[in-house]
Amino acid sequence: MKVVNLLDRSLFRVVSILCQLLLFSAVAAGFYQVLARFILHSPADWSEAWTRSSLIWTVMLGLCLAFRHGAMLSVEMLRGVLKGKARRWLEHLIMLICVGFLGFMAWVGAQMAWRVRFQTLASLDFSISWIYIAIPIGMVLAILGVLARWLDAVEPPPVDDTVI
Repeated sequence: MKVVNLLDRSLFRVVSILCQLLLFSAVAAGFYQVLARFILHSPADWSEAWTRSSLIWTVMLGLCLAFRHGAMLSVEMLRGVLKGKARRWLEHLIMLICVGFLGFMAWVGAQMAWRVRFQTLASLDFSISWIYIAIPIGMVLAILGVLARWLDAVEPPPVDDTVI
């Protein structure tokens, strides 16, 4: 339980702040692109690439926060029918499937980042692998988020229980 609390207080907080900063930078770069194109009549070539790159990093890093807080989509029908030990076994199974899939995505993302390491990102003049590396980093952090949620013995309330 100490490890979960340490992750919540340190790692997930840092990831949250980083996601907020990246999202702010994407909005600022997009706003600058609109100003440069329509007001200054001189579009900046770097702002679109930066906006896209920072949004990719925001999504990949934000994934671990969503898993940690249980905000991912889930099918509640089977979970609602099961009680006690059966429900906990279902949660174990779901956790194993998620960790397996995220681990596979981390491996594939690392392979992709390795393959494109010599390509440069147009207009930003750095390797495109810095963008692709967001996939394995985000997936490993998401695995930590899944494990932290699973290790939490107390079942937190759902994020949103409204019926659509």
